[in-house]
Amino acid sequence: MAEQNELTDINGRPISLDCQTYSPFCREFTVSSPKVSLCKVTVCTCSVWLFAYAVFFVTENTAVLSSAIIVTLVGMMLHIHLVKVDRETLLVIGSLGVQLSTSYASGRESTTFIEMGRIKDIVINEAVYMQSIIYYLCILIKDSADPNGVSSVVPLFQSSKPRLNCLVQVYKSCQEIIAQAQ
Repeated sequence: MAEQNELTDINGRPISLDCQTYSPFCREFTVSSPKVSLCKVTVCTCSVWLFAYAVFFVTENTAVLSSAIIVTLVGMMLHIHLVKVDRETLLVIGSLGVQLSTSYASGRESTTFIEMGRIKDIVINEAVYMQSIIYYLCILIKDSADPNGVSSVVPLFQSSKPRLNCLVQVYKSCQEIIAQAQ
C-alpha cells in the first residue's frame, strides 16, 4: 500500500511524503524535496559572471573572470554534494529498529540504524527557529544507566523540515508499530 500527499516544508516550499507499508510491523516514510532548479542555477551563475565581467571591464584583470568561473563551479559542486538533500527516508521495522537515510543531489547517501531496544519513544517536539515555533519528529534514545531517562534525542527529517500535518501522519504510524512491537 502506497499513498502520496503533496505537502510543504516550514518555508512553504513543496515536499512530498510517500508512505510504503510492507507489513503491519514495517513501514517506510520518504520525504522528498524538488530537484535542483535549472533556472535558479542559471540565474545565480549569470549574476556572478556578469558581476565578474563588470569588475573585469573596470580593472582589465583576467584573473577576475577566471576566479568567478572557478568559484561558481566549486560552489555548485559543494552545494550539490554536501547541502542539497533530495530525500530523507525513515524505515521502521518493529522487531529490529529504525533506519534513517539521507540521499543528496550528488547521489551520496548517509544511513544510520538505531536498534529498537535503544528506542524509548518517537515524539513530536517543538523548537524556536528564526522567531517562530516549529515542530520536528525525533527519536528518544534510552539512557543505559537510568531506564526511565533519555540519553539523547535524534531529530528526523532535518533537511526537509516538514510541517506539523506531515509529522502527525508519520508519528501516528510509528506509534502503531512501536505499540505492536512491545
